[in-house]
Amino acid sequence: MKKIFSKKAGFWHYVKITLLVFGISGLWQCMHSLVLPIIVLDFAAETQKNTYLGLMTFSGLIIAMLAQPIAGAISDRSTFRWGKRKPFIFIGIAGLMAILPVIGMATSFTMLFIGYALLQLFSNTAQGPYQAFIPEMVPVSERGKASGVKSFLEILGGAALLFPISIFMDNYSSTGGSKWLWLSLILLGGLIFVLALYTLTAVKENLPKKTVPEKTLSTQIKGFRINLSQNRNFLWFLISRLAVFMGLTTIQQFALYYFRDVVGVSDPAAATTRFLAIAIVFMLITVLPAGYFSDSIGSKKICVIAAFTGAVGVTVILLNNSSIMLMVGASIVGIALGAFNSSNWALATDLVNKGGEAKYLGIANMATAGGGALARLIGPVIDFFNGIGLNLGYTVMLIVCIVYFTLGALLLFKIRPQTDAAV
Repeated sequence: MKKIFSKKAGFWHYVKITLLVFGISGLWQCMHSLVLPIIVLDFAAETQKNTYLGLMTFSGLIIAMLAQPIAGAISDRSTFRWGKRKPFIFIGIAGLMAILPVIGMATSFTMLFIGYALLQLFSNTAQGPYQAFIPEMVPVSERGKASGVKSFLEILGGAALLFPISIFMDNYSSTGGSKWLWLSLILLGGLIFVLALYTLTAVKENLPKKTVPEKTLSTQIKGFRINLSQNRNFLWFLISRLAVFMGLTTIQQFALYYFRDVVGVSDPAAATTRFLAIAIVFMLITVLPAGYFSDSIGSKKICVIAAFTGAVGVTVILLNNSSIMLMVGASIVGIALGAFNSSNWALATDLVNKGGEAKYLGIANMATAGGGALARLIGPVIDFFNGIGLNLGYTVMLIVCIVYFTLGALLLFKIRPQTDAAV
C-alpha cells in the first residue's frame, strides 16, 4: 500500500512546523465569533451593534492585511543567526501577550478598538514569516498534505476552544461577570504562549547564508516589490480567495446575532458554538483527504468544487432556518470550507517561488484578512435592511454570501497551467 506521507517529510514533521496555527486560529475564531460580539454590546446601542462590530473588525483586519506581507518580506531578506523567521515570531507573540489584557480592561469602545487593532498587528507580525515554513521545509510533491495538516490544526484549534469560551462568555456581564471574560483571555493567551515556546525551541530552520547586507534604499525597496502583472494566476487566486473568505467570515461574524434575532434562542453564544461545531466537525473530516487529493488530482479542481459547495450550504440556511436545516447547512458549509482551506493553501504554495515565500504567502493571507475585513462592512447594511423589515437584513446577508462563494469558484477558472511565479 502506498504511503500517504514520505519518510523524509512525514505527518509529525508537518505538525511540528504548523502547530502554532492551532493557538492563533483558536484565538481569532473565539474573538470574532464570541468574545467581541458580546463585549460590543456593552458599548453599542442595540440598533447599532452590527455597525460597531463590523467597522471595528474591518479596521483591525486592514492592519492585518498590511502587517503580514510587510513582516514576511522583511523576514525573506533577514540574516539573523536565530533564523529568518523565528525573531519575527518571537516579537509578534510577545507583543500579542502584552496587549491581550487590554481587551479585558476596556472601559470604552475606543479602548477596545485600540486593543483589537494592536492584537491584529502583533499576531500578523508573527504569522507572516511563520507560514513560510511549509514552502521552505516541505517537498513540492507533498505540500498538499502539509497544507492539509495546517488546515486541520487551524480548524481543530477553533473547535477545541469554542466550547469552553462559549460557556465562559454566556456567563459574562459587564456589571458582575467580568471574571468569565478574564478566564477566556487567560485560556487563549496561555495556549498561544505554550505553542509559541514549542515552535521557537523545536523547529530547526535552515539558517540563512551569510551575505553582505543590502544598504541602499533601492535594494531594500526591491524586497517589497510585488509583480502581479507577470503572475496573473496569483492575481486571480487572490481575488477568488478574497471572495470565498468574505462568505465564510460574514457567516462567522454575524452568526451570534442571527441566532439571537432570527432564530430567537435564549443562549446565542451556545447556539453559535453548536452551529460552528457542526461545521468544524465536517471541516475536520474533509481537510486531510482534500490535501491528499490536491497532490494527486490538482488543488484547483478541489477549490472549485469546494466553493460551489459552500454556495449550496448557505442556500440551505437561507431557505429554512429550522434547527435541523441549520445543522444540515452547517455540515455542507463545513465540508466546503474544509476542502477549500487545504486545497487553496496548497495552490498558494504552488504559485510562489523560492526567495519570496513569506512575502507572497503574506499577500495570500491579505486575501484572507481582506475578505474578513470587507465582510464586516455588511454590518451597517444588515442594520439598514432590518430597519425596513423584520430581520430582512439577515436575508440580504445570506444572499450576498451565496454570491461570494459562487464568484470565488468562477474566478478559479481564470488560473492557467503554472510556469514560474514572479517574485
